[in-house]
Amino acid sequence: MAYLTDRKRAEGLGSAKSGTAHFWSMKVSSVALLILIPLFVFTFGAVLGGTYEEITAYYSRPFPAIVAALTLVVGFKHFSDGCQTLIEDYVHGTSQKVAIILVTCLSYGAAATGVFAIAKLAL
Repeated sequence: MAYLTDRKRAEGLGSAKSGTAHFWSMKVSSVALLILIPLFVFTFGAVLGGTYEEITAYYSRPFPAIVAALTLVVGFKHFSDGCQTLIEDYVHGTSQKVAIILVTCLSYGAAATGVFAIAKLAL
């Protein structure tokens, strides 16, 4: 029979250091996406099927370009946070750290590529 203190039983089970901040970050990005996704669909749908010249002229205006860029940035940040939560729950050890780094790099890289493409269209 093992005699463990409460502290020893709880050791290694994690703590509530940044859980609340992460929770609110996910909630805020979810609400932002609730607004941005319909705006993006309506702004993108207006030029769907247009020629390259029409699309570049459309995205040279500030509102569609800003909506598209914000949707990409917030969407990939939300993706990164969600994947980090999944990885923290189901992957352990060194592979957990590697997976979180890879997902973070992937999401920031994809967001940067998308913002660059929109900036290239807009300018």
